[in-house]
Amino acid sequence: MSTNIEKTTEKVLELLDRLINESAKDTLIIVEGRKDVNTLRKLGIEGNIIAAKTRGKSILDVFGEVEKLGSREVVVLMDFDRRGRELTKRLVQGFERMRIKSNLVFWRELRRLVGREVKDIEGLASYIETLKRKTENNVMC
Repeated sequence: MSTNIEKTTEKVLELLDRLINESAKDTLIIVEGRKDVNTLRKLGIEGNIIAAKTRGKSILDVFGEVEKLGSREVVVLMDFDRRGRELTKRLVQGFERMRIKSNLVFWRELRRLVGREVKDIEGLASYIETLKRKTENNVMC
């Protein structure tokens, strides 16, 4: 019988695998900062990732980058805190005006699975490692 930790670990890893596959299809991923980009790279995501809040970049700069890349769909993956939710809303509204589809499936699912324990994308890698350790400990018992 699997525990809640094992189920959560499995769901998070499945979601991450789907995100890796989506990125491999050249779908652009937008995160808040450079550390979030580094975390996604550490988790195996190799496609295009834009950090929305780096070096004084404005939201208009993000829209310009996305437009320049010619993306018709973006995965919006902001942090799960209030500021992240607000930025997500602003990005989605801007992309709607540009007729670019905002994919929020990964953000919503991650927030549902880990939102109480992880407040930002940057913390995702260490959270996954912790889940894996706990799962391994449960298997050994």
